[in-house]
Parts: sequence; C-alpha cells; structure tokens
Amino acid sequence: MLSSRAKYAIRAALYLADRVGEPGWMPTASIAEHETIPRKFLEAILVDLRTSGLLESRRGPGGGHRLRLKPNAIAVADIIRIVDGPLALTPCASRTQFQACADCPDVNTCRLRGLMQRARDAVAAVLEDCTLADLSNAPHVLPVLGMAQAAPAAH
Repeated sequence: MLSSRAKYAIRAALYLADRVGEPGWMPTASIAEHETIPRKFLEAILVDLRTSGLLESRRGPGGGHRLRLKPNAIAVADIIRIVDGPLALTPCASRTQFQACADCPDVNTCRLRGLMQRARDAVAAVLEDCTLADLSNAPHVLPVLGMAQAAPAAH
C-alpha cells in the first residue's frame, strides 16, 4: 500500500512540476495549503526530496523549493523509493534491497518469491514509465484500466 507520505511527496513534486519556468521559489506554506498537506509533515518530506537531489531549496525571505531536475526526468517510482523504499511487496522480491523474508524457511525454494518478483516488476514498469511531466499533462480524471464502462440506465 502506498503510504500517505509517498502520496504527499508525489503531490508536492507535481505542484512544483506544474510551476517549472515560473520565477522564484515555492514556499512550503504555499505547497501545503494548495495540496492540503500538514505543513510539518510536508517539511520532513521536502527534506528527503532535497537530500535525494530531486529538489533544491533556499532559506529566508523569498525562499522555498523548486525541482532540481526537469519534470520529464523524475519518475513517480523515484519519489516512492525515496519516501517509502523499495516497490516490492516482500523483501525477497526487491531488486535494490533484497532480504530473505523473516518467516521464510528457504528463499531458494519459496513458491511465492517468483510471483512477488513478477508483481514488483509490473508495478515498477508502470511507475517508472510515468514521470511528473506525464502526470502534469494528464487529464485530472483518468479512466480505470480493465474496468468496463457502466451503461447508462434505461428509463
């Protein structure tokens, strides 16, 4: 499950992506207010994004935050990994931080591991293929894939 922290990080980064090219810096208070994110929570998230190199920040009057990279160079997967860690559902399926599951008797014969790796790869493919620029240019309501459209009710 995607954490609230990761959702807030994506929304904050998207807010900044929508303002690339505007002069100046975006204050934390503006981001928090526009995106309805608790300010103290947002401050910690922005520190993580800055430490990872996605944002740059300036203190003081006229300060704030802006993207360090272009929106088309930042994948949603990058933000999730910074905030929540690996995309894998189980530690043994992680490509970047592999660990045997604590309750697994033998990682080499585990019948779930291959499935969890396939799930991780499918999620990663979608999230790595979607950048902030893609989200910024997307309609605000996207159709749900695989869901049949409901037929209008007959009167």
